[in-house]
Amino acid sequence: MTELNSRFIATLIALVLFSGCATKGTPQVDMRAQYDDILITTQVHEAILDEPALRPFDINVRTTKGVVELSGIVNSRDDMDRAISITRSIRGIKFIRNDMRTPGTGDYN
Repeated sequence: MTELNSRFIATLIALVLFSGCATKGTPQVDMRAQYDDILITTQVHEAILDEPALRPFDINVRTTKGVVELSGIVNSRDDMDRAISITRSIRGIKFIRNDMRTPGTGDYN
């Protein structure tokens, strides 16, 4: 049983030591970028929900490295433009990708 424990501990130590070798950048920078993305996503989602005209729609918000992706189905191009305009008002966004569409038209922009 002690040999099994020794192997387990040795494997665990090796994993801990070598797990940081494959990461790019410093962990603090990566953590900060993830935190910023979560903050942006939350702010955009709340701002969209605060707009009564957009509240009935299920607009999904996803942020990766400052790039915000809006997706879902809205009733009109005006609703799309309103969601994009609201998103632009949030600080820290590098780019907005619009994947929203209107029903039956296949309108993606």
